[in-house]
Amino acid sequence: MTVSINARTRSQALHRLASETYDVIVVGGGVTGAGVALDAASRGLRTALVERHDLAAGTSRWSSKLVHGGLRYLAKGDVAIAWESARERHALMTAIAPHLTRAMPNLVPLGAATPAPTGLVLEAAIRLADGLRVAAGTPRRLLPRPSRISAAEALVLAPGLRSAGLRGALLYWDGQLEDDARLVTSIARTAAAHGADVVTRCSATALADRSMILRDELTGESFEARGHVVNATGVWAGEHEPSVHILPSRGSHLIVRAAAVGSPKAIFSAPVPGHRARFVFAVPQPDGLVIVGLTDEPAPGVDGLAPAVPDIDARFLLDTINAALARPLEAGDVVGRYAGLRPLVENGGGTSADVSRRHLLVDEPGRAVTITGGKLTTYRQMAEDAVDAVCRRAGSPVACRTRSLPLVGAAPRDVLGRVAAPSRLVRRYGTEGVTVSALRDAHPDFAAPVSDSCPTLGIEFLFGILHEGALMVEDLLERRTRVAFDEAALPAARELAERALDRASELVGPAN
Repeated sequence: MTVSINARTRSQALHRLASETYDVIVVGGGVTGAGVALDAASRGLRTALVERHDLAAGTSRWSSKLVHGGLRYLAKGDVAIAWESARERHALMTAIAPHLTRAMPNLVPLGAATPAPTGLVLEAAIRLADGLRVAAGTPRRLLPRPSRISAAEALVLAPGLRSAGLRGALLYWDGQLEDDARLVTSIARTAAAHGADVVTRCSATALADRSMILRDELTGESFEARGHVVNATGVWAGEHEPSVHILPSRGSHLIVRAAAVGSPKAIFSAPVPGHRARFVFAVPQPDGLVIVGLTDEPAPGVDGLAPAVPDIDARFLLDTINAALARPLEAGDVVGRYAGLRPLVENGGGTSADVSRRHLLVDEPGRAVTITGGKLTTYRQMAEDAVDAVCRRAGSPVACRTRSLPLVGAAPRDVLGRVAAPSRLVRRYGTEGVTVSALRDAHPDFAAPVSDSCPTLGIEFLFGILHEGALMVEDLLERRTRVAFDEAALPAARELAERALDRASELVGPAN
């Protein structure tokens, strides 16, 4: 049975929120908030998730689409957060979301910018990170051991690399996400499968420990909602909890066609001159694109929903990655760009690149539980800590279940390989690829791709509205799919999305 959140379930949930008391009401529809809602609902708590915009509207859709094992944190000496990352990567890739994750080779080219002593230090860190992989229980068949490879082998995996002076490369494996926004949507729908109410376009103010004021952003109606409150609003957490001081850090990315960088089969990196353990990465995407990122710059006062990519960030990314390329990228090679704000908890000193990625739980009597900081890979642990705090307040200790709880569409990898649906749909929807594909029969006019350059299908728009809570055209273009990454495809995609909304409203009713 397909789990559905849509305009109809939203209306029903709003009615319940206005008239009934919940065990937990989570504010914030990013990866952390969705994770809290799933953790609470799977423990049997009556749960609601409210979001003033859309699922994954902010930081959670702007990541580098990776499931990190913590290598960067080892290089900074933070073994604890590296170990947490390795544990959570293991859970995501083996149990929670095998359908949305895959093993990806990573290359660290060894050339003029990485002299022999630097290479030895990097290799030691990579091998230590592999030790954490072993300790976490992640099998070698999923994430193979690291190794040194020759220059010729490196050029097979990344043909666009500059061969002059290339001595070889360090090869290691890490996790990659199909799509961060799809992960958030899947977590929220899994929470709904366990009984949670999921309501987008619903803002929350006056957060207290057991109440808040909610406003339906589609109708303007306001009412009080009651239940233990969890503030999981990311870069906006300080608006609801004055003791929290967030230092937003902008992570800018550029999108280029894979052919522009040699159609790599592996992620490859270039060191940032003058910095220890900082790199710019080129990350291949499944649909013929490569993401080049990322920056780590303080961004106070910047729009958290859709931060702009400053020209200085774009120039920095191009200049840094070009040091590793045979054919330098030019501004004309960039087909899209995006940035996200990391909700770093201010520690009183250093640059944003130096601030810890550890998460912060605030659990003070008479105030909402606040969970913030951290990073996408460790969302599940953050959610567990927040719901543990709620259970302590409620005097009802219930054990967490999410470490091995599969999301909707998840299945073991051998099962996914036998799903009777196009491989691209299985990659994005898991076992639900069959349901998405079946929409072709009922709606053949939505069966074609958006354009020659964009393989997204019209039936994916329909599925997003019928089952994944999309209410607006932007929800479809920017989050349920990532058509917005391909700026040339946007006009045709927008027209198709508008038609999908009209068709779906006949089936589930209008958003308001």
